[in-house]
Amino acid sequence: QVQLVESGGGLVLPGGSLRLSCAASGFAFSTYTMNWYRQAPGKERELVAQIFSVGGSTNYADSVKGRFTISRDNAKNMVYLQMNNLKPEDTAVYYCNVWRPARGDFWGQGTQVTVSS
Repeated sequence: QVQLVESGGGLVLPGGSLRLSCAASGFAFSTYTMNWYRQAPGKERELVAQIFSVGGSTNYADSVKGRFTISRDNAKNMVYLQMNNLKPEDTAVYYCNVWRPARGDFWGQGTQVTVSS
Protein backbone atom coordinates (compact mmCIF):
# COMPACT_ATOMS: atom_id res chain seq x y z
CA GLN A 1 0.00 0.00 0.00
CA VAL A 2 1.02 3.60 -0.49
CA GLN A 3 2.96 5.09 2.41
CA LEU A 4 4.27 8.62 2.73
CA VAL A 5 6.29 9.50 5.83
CA GLU A 6 7.37 13.09 6.43
CA SER A 7 10.15 14.24 8.72
CA GLY A 8 12.26 17.31 9.41
CA GLY A 9 9.78 19.74 10.90
CA GLY A 10 10.42 21.76 14.01
CA LEU A 11 10.68 25.18 15.62
CA VAL A 12 12.83 27.74 13.83
CA LEU A 13 13.50 31.45 14.15
CA PRO A 14 12.31 33.83 11.44
CA GLY A 15 14.91 33.87 8.69
CA GLY A 16 15.99 30.33 9.47
CA SER A 17 15.95 27.20 7.35
CA LEU A 18 14.52 23.70 7.52
CA ARG A 19 14.64 20.72 5.20
CA LEU A 20 11.62 18.45 5.08
CA SER A 21 11.89 14.89 3.80
CA CYS A 22 9.25 12.47 2.60
CA ALA A 23 9.92 8.75 2.26
CA ALA A 24 7.56 7.11 -0.24
CA SER A 25 6.73 3.45 -0.80
CA GLY A 26 4.07 1.22 -2.33
CA PHE A 27 3.94 2.75 -5.79
CA ALA A 28 6.16 3.49 -8.79
CA PHE A 29 7.59 6.66 -7.28
CA SER A 30 9.62 7.84 -10.27
CA THR A 31 6.55 7.98 -12.52
CA TYR A 32 4.44 10.31 -10.35
CA THR A 33 4.33 14.00 -9.64
CA MET A 34 5.03 14.61 -5.97
CA ASN A 35 3.59 17.49 -3.99
CA TRP A 36 4.07 19.35 -0.74
CA TYR A 37 0.99 20.94 0.82
CA ARG A 38 0.58 22.85 4.05
CA GLN A 39 -2.29 23.70 6.36
CA ALA A 40 -2.19 26.51 8.88
CA PRO A 41 -4.66 26.68 11.79
CA GLY A 42 -8.05 27.86 10.59
CA LYS A 43 -7.02 27.81 6.94
CA GLU A 44 -7.52 25.46 4.03
CA ARG A 45 -4.79 23.13 2.89
CA GLU A 46 -2.76 24.74 0.11
CA LEU A 47 -0.33 23.46 -2.49
CA VAL A 48 3.18 24.72 -1.74
CA ALA A 49 5.35 23.00 -4.33
CA GLN A 50 5.30 20.16 -6.83
CA ILE A 51 7.88 18.30 -8.83
CA PHE A 52 6.94 16.47 -11.99
CA SER A 53 8.07 12.99 -12.88
CA VAL A 54 9.22 13.82 -16.38
CA GLY A 55 12.18 16.16 -16.52
CA GLY A 56 11.90 17.09 -12.86
CA SER A 57 10.32 20.46 -13.55
CA THR A 58 8.85 22.26 -10.58
CA ASN A 59 6.03 24.57 -9.63
CA TYR A 60 5.67 26.79 -6.54
CA ALA A 61 3.06 28.84 -4.79
CA ASP A 62 3.73 32.55 -5.20
CA SER A 63 4.16 32.91 -1.43
CA VAL A 64 7.21 30.62 -1.36
CA LYS A 65 8.89 31.32 -4.71
CA GLY A 66 12.56 32.12 -4.28
CA ARG A 67 12.63 30.72 -0.74
CA PHE A 68 11.59 27.07 -1.05
CA THR A 69 13.09 24.38 -3.28
CA ILE A 70 11.52 21.00 -3.97
CA SER A 71 13.66 18.11 -5.14
CA ARG A 72 13.46 14.34 -5.51
CA ASP A 73 15.75 11.33 -5.45
CA ASN A 74 14.13 8.60 -7.51
CA ALA A 75 16.79 6.06 -6.49
CA LYS A 76 15.78 6.49 -2.85
CA ASN A 77 12.05 7.19 -3.33
CA MET A 78 12.47 10.47 -1.49
CA VAL A 79 11.15 13.97 -2.00
CA TYR A 80 12.50 17.01 -0.17
CA LEU A 81 11.47 20.56 0.57
CA GLN A 82 14.30 22.96 1.39
CA MET A 83 12.81 26.00 3.11
CA ASN A 84 14.96 29.12 3.51
CA ASN A 85 14.25 32.57 4.91
CA LEU A 86 11.30 31.20 6.82
CA LYS A 87 8.58 33.60 7.94
CA PRO A 88 5.98 33.31 10.73
CA GLU A 89 3.31 32.92 8.05
CA ASP A 90 5.01 29.68 6.95
CA THR A 91 3.90 28.10 10.22
CA ALA A 92 1.74 25.10 9.33
CA VAL A 93 1.56 21.35 9.17
CA TYR A 94 3.33 20.26 5.99
CA TYR A 95 2.10 17.20 4.09
CA CYS A 96 3.63 15.08 1.40
CA ASN A 97 1.12 14.08 -1.31
CA VAL A 98 0.77 11.97 -4.41
CA TRP A 99 -2.30 11.77 -6.64
CA ARG A 100 -2.79 8.55 -8.55
CA PRO A 101 -5.30 8.24 -11.41
CA ALA A 102 -8.37 6.19 -10.41
CA ARG A 103 -7.06 5.96 -6.85
CA GLY A 104 -7.07 9.55 -5.72
CA ASP A 105 -4.95 11.42 -3.22
CA PHE A 106 -2.59 9.88 -0.72
CA TRP A 107 -1.21 11.83 2.23
CA GLY A 108 1.44 11.47 4.86
CA GLN A 109 0.78 12.14 8.54
CA GLY A 110 2.24 15.64 8.30
CA THR A 111 5.10 17.40 10.05
CA GLN A 112 4.73 20.59 12.07
CA VAL A 113 6.76 23.64 11.11
CA THR A 114 6.66 26.55 13.53
CA VAL A 115 8.43 29.82 12.75
CA SER A 116 8.58 32.03 15.80
CA SER A 117 10.91 34.17 17.83
